[in-house]
Amino acid sequence: CLTKWLVPKALGMVVRLLYAAPLHKECRKYKNDKEKVMKVEQKLREMGLELPELPKPNGLYAPSRRVGNLIYIAGQTPDIHGVRQVVGVVGEDLTIEDGQRSAQICALNILSVLKAELGDLDKVKQFVQIISYVRCAKGFGNQPLVIDGASRLFRDLYGEAGIAARLAIGANELPGGSATEILAVVEAEED
Repeated sequence: CLTKWLVPKALGMVVRLLYAAPLHKECRKYKNDKEKVMKVEQKLREMGLELPELPKPNGLYAPSRRVGNLIYIAGQTPDIHGVRQVVGVVGEDLTIEDGQRSAQICALNILSVLKAELGDLDKVKQFVQIISYVRCAKGFGNQPLVIDGASRLFRDLYGEAGIAARLAIGANELPGGSATEILAVVEAEED
């Protein structure tokens, strides 16, 4: 008697789950598309930020390299128009907030490189990985907090797609005395 009642109920639940799964996926897709309505550069302007001019390499390397839909972006320092903005040692002559500002400028330079590569920042599908260096005092252990200055900007612009796997490590020196240097791997939308 129990099987006559249980089997149809279980089958009914399985059928409802099978039909609901694609609908649920569509709802998530709609939600993500809705979040992307505002253009990334418009969001930047509303935040009071602007993209710096494309940084010029300070050595023999490419600013970015595309492999399929992945874009590898060379290390970016906190430069605006070729002038280093944040120089010093976090935890010694710079505060964590100074380091976060440095990281945010590095992130803006990453976005400038992406715009040059893709032509449109809205073609970014997701940030895959961020590798970052903080020039810091001996014994300083808040590198992740410093690099949040970059991660927060990417998240504010791209939502969950802006939150990447990340490495934040300390260094005793960085190019030109920069407080931070960040490189990134980004996935672009299909062409």
